[in-house]
Amino acid sequence: MKKRNIAIIAHVDHGKTTLVDKLLQSSGTFRDNENVQERALDSNDIERERGITILAKTTAINYKDTRINILDTPGHADFGGEVERIMNMVDGVLLVVDAYEGTMPQTRFVLKKAMEAHVKPIVVVNKVDKPAARPKEVIDEVIDLFIELGADVDDLDFPIAYCSAINGTSSLDPDLSTQKEGMENILDLIIDYIPEPKVELDAPLQFQPALLDYNDFVGRIGIGLVKRGTIKLNEMVSCVRVDGTIKQFRVAKIYGYLGLKRIEVDHAEAGDIVAIAGLPDISVGETVCTVGKEEALPLLRIDEPTLQMTFGVNTSPFCGREGKIVTARKIEERLMKETERDVSLRVQPNDSESFIVSGRGELHLSILIENMRREGFELQVSKPKIIEKVIDGVTCEPYEEVQVDVPEEYVGAVIEALGNREGTMENMTNTENQVRLNYLVPTRGLIGFMTEFMTMTKGYGIINHTFSAYRPKAGALVGTRKNGVLVSMENGAATAYALGGLEERGVMFIEPGTQVYEGMIVGESNHETDLAVNVVRGKNLTNTRSATKDHTVVLKRPKQMSLEVCLDYINDDELVEITPTNYRMRKAILNTNERKKYDSRK
Repeated sequence: MKKRNIAIIAHVDHGKTTLVDKLLQSSGTFRDNENVQERALDSNDIERERGITILAKTTAINYKDTRINILDTPGHADFGGEVERIMNMVDGVLLVVDAYEGTMPQTRFVLKKAMEAHVKPIVVVNKVDKPAARPKEVIDEVIDLFIELGADVDDLDFPIAYCSAINGTSSLDPDLSTQKEGMENILDLIIDYIPEPKVELDAPLQFQPALLDYNDFVGRIGIGLVKRGTIKLNEMVSCVRVDGTIKQFRVAKIYGYLGLKRIEVDHAEAGDIVAIAGLPDISVGETVCTVGKEEALPLLRIDEPTLQMTFGVNTSPFCGREGKIVTARKIEERLMKETERDVSLRVQPNDSESFIVSGRGELHLSILIENMRREGFELQVSKPKIIEKVIDGVTCEPYEEVQVDVPEEYVGAVIEALGNREGTMENMTNTENQVRLNYLVPTRGLIGFMTEFMTMTKGYGIINHTFSAYRPKAGALVGTRKNGVLVSMENGAATAYALGGLEERGVMFIEPGTQVYEGMIVGESNHETDLAVNVVRGKNLTNTRSATKDHTVVLKRPKQMSLEVCLDYINDDELVEITPTNYRMRKAILNTNERKKYDSRK
């Protein structure tokens, strides 16, 4: 059977996973009576809820006597390292671009990685059924992007397909009336245009894992491409480690892919994308070879973490009320298990009760926290901090390329805010009352910016960012929270009477009946200083009839705070307490008097 290995790359939310669904259906991989949910490859609950792909997924389809191995890649910048490693496994990519949004920062990033790996691109313009779709202009943008990234004349001769993945229609013409049911147009382009893997079947084995998986039965699983030779079940093979040492092991399992299933196979040959188990600490970029014929492939680059947070045991008065798993030993076990499958994550002990966890960005770390919360963990985490590096004697920090799309009336406020955060404007374009700004901003300046940006643009702004490089450290940033917080000075249940009296002091995060403790953050102050408040105070009862007795307290709705917003919001002297049912922001020092003494010493 002939083979084709392709990856699907795009900016976040341009329709990669939905397109994979339709390719699977058009190829006849599913039975007619098989019930398949939307975005079938997004198997994790958080992926399904947020509509994002977090981990790269492998699938395969059989179409016209060809096995097409498909890798669905993450679109978010925090998981960009996987895209880069996947380029070593494939011979072609489907570059998916939204027919209205056009090329976005992550489109540029993923295309750059594909061009560096010299793989063949097919451009798929998705969502052509959108009322504001502009497929012809988008293709011009894609060509401009290719030229900008240094493409040759030959590279610009890429085939183009137009589709609406959600409706399952495609065509080779931008005219909407030519759209036909099914994705055969795209499948035919893959077979005609993407080259077969260049492989040597009779040579000694070379297999390199580019992705990791983990399960409790077989341990770590390395997913990658068999570059040459054949690998068989139960055979003894050598692994050339990252440090150059050689370790022999027996192949315990080989998994192939078809549709949504991972199937056990007894052998795999050059050109196959498979997963193997047997070496408990196999790592990305190592080379599995025939014993006695060890020949290492070039190492794969693994993205270094740029942000770190402290994960610790929950020390609030509510510890153990809502979660089942609360000890430092269990938290450490869980974090170490995560490093088994996530090569961009680093965990090191901080003290006996906490750990420093380093990752690729806020989303990367917040998804780990969210998974732990759903598994029954209670923990507390600090504000994310950037990881600095000394390069040639100069202290450097990570910078991000930022693209902002806002209506014209908000441009002034956004430019001022990004200027305060040491941002440098690189480009500005206007199209029909919408303005697109391109900036280079220190990662430090973006921590806490998302919430401010959404408020500033009344929810109409779109912001995207992707890691650029380490550059010399910027000056002091203005981008810290301007307002102080309202901090509870008592334990108990919040009352409507107390909250009503405090509304003019700031914005509340809690509602009547919420259980609070001393040191818990209950709202945002109108002033720059923190304010200790009593939110559990009840109305004094007397036996005198009051004229206002029957007046009910009408309160404003409390401000809703998601996990990412909480992490953005807190300052260095604050923590987020995370339990299976709640997020609570709190001061690191809970006692009001001790906190005042500490603040006065500062």
